[in-house]
Amino acid sequence: MTPTLRALFALAVLSACAGAAQAQTVVTMEGRCEKLVIAGQDITQNCKEKLTNTVVGTRTSFDFAAHDGQTLSFAGSGAQQEATEVTEQLQPINLVTPGRSSKEGIVRSPAPGVGSCKFSSPEPGKTQIACEANSQGKSYVGIFITDAKPKDAPKP
Repeated sequence: MTPTLRALFALAVLSACAGAAQAQTVVTMEGRCEKLVIAGQDITQNCKEKLTNTVVGTRTSFDFAAHDGQTLSFAGSGAQQEATEVTEQLQPINLVTPGRSSKEGIVRSPAPGVGSCKFSSPEPGKTQIACEANSQGKSYVGIFITDAKPKDAPKP
């Protein structure tokens, strides 16, 4: 199992636990952005090939970014995470945070949201993280596929 896979698995376990400590864990994954919709606007063509998963205390977020400076974060309580299948986790989402780069930095607009992120347990092969939420009458979608294969696997 690669370090990225171990870290992703650790995040899934970490975010499922409701620990009192405010530890922070950040994992950046590389792969392919399949879809990015911010406030009903499809900007998939601008989506970056990286996804960040952050766990702070009992909160976890999945953060998407676009080459045009837009960002989108899906966040929820990791304590509410549940297994929908043996290999799949469902993370309820209660906060959607679109953002945009400006001269002052990234201006974020957090808003209550209803939705979820689904992701499979890391294993060799591709892992998909699919987030969908609605907030203030607008839809937000982020779908990312990471290649979980070891980069330096020996050639047969």
